[in-house]
Amino acid sequence: MPHIAIPIPSGPGKQEVEISMTINGVHQAVHYRVELFYWNECAVPTVNRVECVRSILNGYDQDWMLYLIGEPTDDFIPIIFVKKEEWAKQRQLTRPV
Repeated sequence: MPHIAIPIPSGPGKQEVEISMTINGVHQAVHYRVELFYWNECAVPTVNRVECVRSILNGYDQDWMLYLIGEPTDDFIPIIFVKKEEWAKQRQLTRPV
């Protein structure tokens, strides 16, 4: 699937992003959620940060699915989620007829 990069201003906490687009006359909307998870707030005592990310993903709202794990810093890791049902619609629209 082709990609278009759109810069999103950073801010603390959770950011809800709604993308509305028309491609070849078909209107589509997709909701994304961008969150920064801070290492020092990890609820699971971990030996490494992978366990922290795993616990975040396992306990996340089931209406959302993982879209992208960003580059971690010493303080946090950015994770982007997408609304599951909308992502399924996007996948159907991109399949060859």
